[in-house]
This record gives sequence, structure tokens and C-alpha cells, in this order.
Amino acid sequence: MPIEVYGEETRFMTKILNVHQLKKTYSSGTKNLTVLDDITFSITKGDTFSIVGPSGSGKTTLLGLCAGLDRPDEGAIELCGTSLKGLNEDQLALLRNQKVGFIFQDFQLLPTLTALENVSVPLELQGATDASESSRQLLEKVGLADRVHHYPSQLSGGEQQRVALARAFSNNPSILFADEPTGNLDEETGEKVVELLFDLNKAAGTTLVIVTHDLDLAKRTQHILRLKGGKILNEKSTVLS
Repeated sequence: MPIEVYGEETRFMTKILNVHQLKKTYSSGTKNLTVLDDITFSITKGDTFSIVGPSGSGKTTLLGLCAGLDRPDEGAIELCGTSLKGLNEDQLALLRNQKVGFIFQDFQLLPTLTALENVSVPLELQGATDASESSRQLLEKVGLADRVHHYPSQLSGGEQQRVALARAFSNNPSILFADEPTGNLDEETGEKVVELLFDLNKAAGTTLVIVTHDLDLAKRTQHILRLKGGKILNEKSTVLS
């Protein structure tokens, strides 16, 4: 097993995500549009990682493939020690429910459920007996103790994203994928959400993968993968080694 060196310290590396020669093409009229081409990288367990690039560079498509929400035309993905190739939709859903958390730009809360109920959903799918109490504690951590019985329509955008944060961490995911988590928020609210995201992630020891166009946000992660035209432009570490 490879060893990564930080100054005089060493630690064994465990790869939680391995991506090998991914290719994804979509049909557009009579033409085929290659969105991703020959994408290869890996992420170490516990690291923070960002994927950046201009609009249309394939960032969100790549995130969806890595999380098993879509399938590549070519290449291989190993997530949390499991090859995604050959898994059916039920098996992919089970893997995501047990190992993966999500945060989306548009929050994706269920409008007919309260904040507490939205956070409880992943836990209930796992059969947890203390889903309500655990969810209440998470909502308290994100500053929404007085909003647990509010519906999404009764919450501001920042409050909705904080509910989404609590939901993302509710199943103690091994890896969390965040797609433009501040994209629908004003600058001040976005900064507060980012602080909460990194605080919760540090406390949980979760691997964090963020798709963002915000370079200041990307620089807060340990590694940055840059995409352009569906290809990797470069990959760099933002931590000293």
C-alpha cells in the first residue's frame, strides 16, 4: 500500500474513490457530444477535494458518475471499495444510502416534509430506531433547533441548505459529494454554509468532494482537479508536503 509523506510524518493511504479512464458521450441531434474524455484520478479517505472548471467542462457530469447516479460509456469507478460496474440500480441505491451523502445547489428537500422529517429520511431507510432524535441533534448543530417543524417553503435559502447539510451527514457517510453548495446563496449566507460544511466534515472525518466554480472555496480543500473541455487540465495539492 502506498505511503503519503507530510514532512517527517507518514500515513498509510486508503483510496476511497478510484476513477480510471472515464468517458461519457451524449447524443445531440445528429451529433455525439463527448462531455468527459479519459478522466483518471483517485481520492484518499478523509481528504477534501474540489473539482473546478468553466461551465460545460463536465464537472457535474463527473460528480454524478462518481456517485453512481449515472453510468460512463467507458472506464471504471471504484467507490468505497466497491466497483460500480455491473451493479444494478437497487445495488447502487443501497451503496449510496449506506456510504454516500449529497448536497445540491437547489437543496432538493422534500416539500411535503418538515425539516426534521427531511433529515430523518436517510436514517429511516437504514432502519434506525432513533432517527428523529439524531436528526433533531443535527439540526441543532446547524443552528435550526427552532425550525425543526418548518416546511421548506417556510425556510430561507440559507436555512434550506443547512437542512440539506444536516441530511447529508445524517447517515454518517464515508464520502460526501457537494455540487455547487453555495450556488443559490448570497455571499454572506454562502460563507456561513461553507463554514458549517467544513466544521461538520472535520468532526465526522468524512471525505469531501466539492464541485464549484468558486476558486476561493476550492482553495479550502486539500486537492483541486481542474477540468476544461471534458479533460483534466491539471491536478494540484493545496497542502504543503
